[in-house]
Amino acid sequence: MTNIHPEGSIDLEVRDGVLLIGINRPNKRNGFTPKMYRELGEAYTRLDDEPALRVGVLHAMGEHFTAGLDLPTIAPLMQRGEKAVPLGLVDPLNLGMEGYRRRTKPMVVAVQGITYTLGIELMLAADIVVAADDCRFSQLEVKRGIMATGGATLRMAERAGMGNALLHLLTGDEFGSAEALRLNFVQRVVPAGEQLSEALKIAQSIAAQAPLAVVATRQSVLKAVEQGPLVAMHEFISVQKTLSNSEDAKEGVQSFIAKRDARFTGK
Repeated sequence: MTNIHPEGSIDLEVRDGVLLIGINRPNKRNGFTPKMYRELGEAYTRLDDEPALRVGVLHAMGEHFTAGLDLPTIAPLMQRGEKAVPLGLVDPLNLGMEGYRRRTKPMVVAVQGITYTLGIELMLAADIVVAADDCRFSQLEVKRGIMATGGATLRMAERAGMGNALLHLLTGDEFGSAEALRLNFVQRVVPAGEQLSEALKIAQSIAAQAPLAVVATRQSVLKAVEQGPLVAMHEFISVQKTLSNSEDAKEGVQSFIAKRDARFTGK
């Protein structure tokens, strides 16, 4: 956590095909400034654009994941009708908004401590979430006279059902990791301090699989959730035909015959 920028930063590190994306403003509970939000969009875009990168891991420095948006710095931008993430980049919230790209590669998130508002929406917009057992979650927009517009109203109900979603959205209450696990907001709960290593372990396991197949599988699940199973299944034959003619599919067969680990190239 050296050389912390006063407006915070998004720090990047590459490890064997995994892009670690670190939220770095711990002295302000990792509250997001316009600079940080822009850099987050740039990091997500880098993940999608660089073939050597196969999986992203979003995590945070310090005791907390994020307290959400830093309103004093974000409010002027909102009042001018400007967006923190430039058009044309990958939207970290993956909402499919006009002018933004949607992420295609997997994203694993490690959360700890305070994980409020934007923090919950970022983790729900990702694919797999590992939570420390000390998490404090709250989607508290109703306490500020506004509404969550980063995906919580959509994804909480999708994961947990309407009643469970409204329980937390309409009260803005604080809940812990056990409740988040019960509601399918997170997939694993680990002792505090182990969340990043567990998330990295999952990401490395994904990175070892065939990249084209991983992307296609994720896209199929996303399409089924957003557009329905019938739409997703109509693409099964065409997608499988493309995948089965790839070099990675041939490598998958050869590695099986030779009883060795596959060496996938993403081609």
